[in-house]
Amino acid sequence: MAGQLKEVRSRIKSVISTQQITKAMKMVSAAKLRRAQDRITQMRPYSQKLSEMLSNIVTATEGDVAIDLSVAREVQNVLLVVMTSDRGLCGAFNTNVNKAALNSIRTKYAHLSEKNIHIMTIGKRSLQFFKKHSYNVIETYTELFANLNFEAVASIAEGVMQDYNNKKFDAVELVYSQFKNEGTQIFTAEQFLPISKVADISGNKSSSKADFIFEPEKNEILETLIPKILKTQFYKGLLDTNASEHGARMTAMDKASENANEILKNLRISYNRARQAAITTELSEIVAGAAALKSN
Repeated sequence: MAGQLKEVRSRIKSVISTQQITKAMKMVSAAKLRRAQDRITQMRPYSQKLSEMLSNIVTATEGDVAIDLSVAREVQNVLLVVMTSDRGLCGAFNTNVNKAALNSIRTKYAHLSEKNIHIMTIGKRSLQFFKKHSYNVIETYTELFANLNFEAVASIAEGVMQDYNNKKFDAVELVYSQFKNEGTQIFTAEQFLPISKVADISGNKSSSKADFIFEPEKNEILETLIPKILKTQFYKGLLDTNASEHGARMTAMDKASENANEILKNLRISYNRARQAAITTELSEIVAGAAALKSN
């Protein structure tokens, strides 16, 4: 009985220590989430407007200026840029991003063989997943979120655009988690290249052209503007992923703390029952001993 009490006390102590860790991790994630949320909230309207402008420009200049990054080719080689976190303890966040990538592979690119599907992983969790499933991981970036800045991301996006221009890939998709709030993430696979054209209400590519006035020359502007917008889109995807990771981790740690409370409640009930049983046994032994002495 004494051994049982000692074991329950040890478990209670262990759960309390774990709960302290989960509460501390929740507070850290909440602080990081606030900063990450501010960054993506400020970036998203700017990025969306740039994306809309890019589609309008590509549609408006179609036939006038050759834009290599908007040329749609028969898809024989595809690149998926999968954005996950470097660390775990964030619930099903990383698993759902990887599942979104697999879903895209098995639906949009089911006609391609595995050797024609190339994976670029950003984050250790996607690297581990696709290596385990023997996919063709051509490039990987880890610890990028430790110091997430536009310059570092722009160099990665520049390399992707060069590979597309060199016809190494015929399509590029970004697979990431769009941040909605700390408890909700939207896992999506978004076309990065070729650049999408404006669609009309029926879903067809718009045949009307917006009237743009270019100053200075059209080619000069497009050569500078289009890569800048694409780099911004790439950066926005990583900011979304970063905020989603901290939101998912904060939620997971909150649930873990609640679960620890439930476990502690049950353990304390078990401890009190065992303690009461031990006291009752000791009293019974005392009474039995006293009765034996009296009879003698």
